[in-house]
Amino acid sequence: MRLFITGATGFIGSHLIPELQKAGHQVTGLARTDASARVLRAAGAGVHLGTLEQPESLLAGLESADAVIHTAFDHDFSRFAENCEKDRRVITTLGAALKGSSRPLIITSGTGMGDGADGRPAMEAVFNPAHPNPRIASEQAGKAALESGVDVRVVRLPQVHDTRRQGLISYYIALAKEKGVAAYSGDGANCWSAAHVSDVARLYRLALEQGRRGERYHAVAEQAVAFVDIARTVAKGLGVEAVSLPPAAAAEHFGWFAAFASLDLRASSDWTQRQLGWTPQGPSLIEDLQEMDYTAALR
Repeated sequence: MRLFITGATGFIGSHLIPELQKAGHQVTGLARTDASARVLRAAGAGVHLGTLEQPESLLAGLESADAVIHTAFDHDFSRFAENCEKDRRVITTLGAALKGSSRPLIITSGTGMGDGADGRPAMEAVFNPAHPNPRIASEQAGKAALESGVDVRVVRLPQVHDTRRQGLISYYIALAKEKGVAAYSGDGANCWSAAHVSDVARLYRLALEQGRRGERYHAVAEQAVAFVDIARTVAKGLGVEAVSLPPAAAAEHFGWFAAFASLDLRASSDWTQRQLGWTPQGPSLIEDLQEMDYTAALR
């Protein structure tokens, strides 16, 4: 298949391109700079120049594509709600361009959107259009495109990691370095789900090749990694103390990250694994945090 990928030079996209190429697919990636374009060409991919800020600039890139995989997202979490609305506009634009065709549009969301507020891990079957997390904007836009006839499929992400990056935890490491402590809220028993980036790339490919219209897939290898374990591992790597903070102090300590630090983000992928035959094989989150080079983080 001929594929158009946004976020092609990002953390996930840079692993997704070789995963798709090995399966015989031809890839054109979105690039916003000449430097990104050079990276794509070196990877054997085609290049389309455009930006998320101007969604219409993406349209020429998908004209000859058999499918679109949208992995791009502005990861400035201090402007999270604003960036979620930007993602809504991009998905709306892509969906409108694909309307009337059978070409799949795979969009990206977070596993937290599958939280049914019933104490169970987030599930693929759960979709709450009134979810308070701003990230629901992506799935709302995807749902609208689906209802207009577009073949929309959703990949929901946990904390995606290797020894260089770990999703939101990368920001947590930087904060721990700045503050001189690896803090957690209360007893730190709240848990986050996680998956190695190589497993996530494979899931996107399977969602493309075997996925079905309207389904949501969870890229979860580990359902529940306790935040206190993350904090203690980061503390050891940085050579700082892991400390518990009461909720009020945690809010001041974490700043914008406080909205995430106390969340319980457990998520299941049992259904996804059965449907797509996806079996995660990569290292665990704690293993990657133990193996990462903290001297780089200390610079």
